[in-house]
Amino acid sequence: MNALLPVYCRPLGYFIIALALFLPFLMFLMGRVTDANLLFYKECAKLLMMMGALMIIFALSKHESEETVKVRNKAVRNAMFLTVLYVFGIMLYRVAQGDVFTVDGSSFLIFLLINVLCLEFGIKKSSVNRLFRGNGR
Repeated sequence: MNALLPVYCRPLGYFIIALALFLPFLMFLMGRVTDANLLFYKECAKLLMMMGALMIIFALSKHESEETVKVRNKAVRNAMFLTVLYVFGIMLYRVAQGDVFTVDGSSFLIFLLINVLCLEFGIKKSSVNRLFRGNGR
């Protein structure tokens, strides 16, 4: 999977995720969140997080190479596997609790965030490997 966005979209994606995390609390402290618009703010925060995670995943890294493309592909594969495990675990928990009313609509967001974590880990791991290979070890 090749990168689609410029390099500056990576830190911008982290900024958007941080904004989506803290903006609902700030809006609550200012008295903007009510029972009537709580769902709206919740869904807007989810959409902002999804947008930020997609920006991080599809942004070029500073030293983009063929290895980075391989790391990005592995991150997507690992994120899919971990997301399936997470969703399966949540399903088992709901069955054990007898909960038939709760619906989880954040599976895609969880997939994207796990994908970002796998991508960042893979990029850091490859840079450390490249550092030690460069010293002749």
